[in-house]
Amino acid sequence: MATLKEVQNKIQAVKKTQKITKAMNMVATSRLRGAQSKMEGFRPFADKFEEVLGSLASKSGEDANDLLIPRDEVKNVHIIVCTSDRGLCGGFNINIANKAAKFLEERADDNISFSFTNFGKKGRDFCWKKKYTIIEEQLGVVGGQFGFNVASNTGRNVIDKFLEGAYDEVYLVYSEFVSMARQTPVLKQILPIPPIEVEDDGMEEKPYLAEHICEPSADELLGDMLPQSVFVQLFSALLETSTSEHAARMAAMDNATKACDDMIDNLTLVYNKARQAGITADLMDIVGGAEALKG
Repeated sequence: MATLKEVQNKIQAVKKTQKITKAMNMVATSRLRGAQSKMEGFRPFADKFEEVLGSLASKSGEDANDLLIPRDEVKNVHIIVCTSDRGLCGGFNINIANKAAKFLEERADDNISFSFTNFGKKGRDFCWKKKYTIIEEQLGVVGGQFGFNVASNTGRNVIDKFLEGAYDEVYLVYSEFVSMARQTPVLKQILPIPPIEVEDDGMEEKPYLAEHICEPSADELLGDMLPQSVFVQLFSALLETSTSEHAARMAAMDNATKACDDMIDNLTLVYNKARQAGITADLMDIVGGAEALKG
């Protein structure tokens, strides 16, 4: 059985850890408010942008722009992975890495060369471990302060490589913020830009899709809007991942704080048992000594 001093030291160590987890929980909660506000403010713009783009693309057809035309043969696939720079957020980064790994496993038999752009150290470490080619890495973005220029710069590089033929397909892997308790990893193709799908609710009549009047022509507008679509999707993914990271860390630190409470209760019980055993042993020694003096 551990001595009283050892148990006391363990209790003090757990209490110090609990203070750290409480502080990290408060920091994550504070950052979550700002990140969630930006994400919720950008979502309507991204949805409306996709709606307008779908309307224009339906008028022009798939052959209107090179960014819409699928390649006959896919040999080079580029993947943009959005993860955090730090851990201590539960299975947040592992779920994103598993989503990317599952996609790589599904395409392993197609004789495809994979390359990566990483936002966050955890995604970079995943590629290092698997020995994949890293074209670009952006550290300190997810979970921090960043602007639209971050997405536009990376998006422009990816579009140029796609038009040059270096990439045949480009995918985006990130975490979608669903709720405080749920963050879902998502794999999304961004190049060539897939057709906008309209949800079918089972009704005989097709769902209403607004028809936008545009000037100049839809073909000319697509030349400007399609690259912007890539930038918008990438920026939205960064906002979603940043919000999801703070939510996951807040939940993880809250669980860690509760676990510390349980450990303190268990250690206190062990301490009381050890103390009681020590007192009982001392009394037995005293009684034994008294009996010896009487004899």
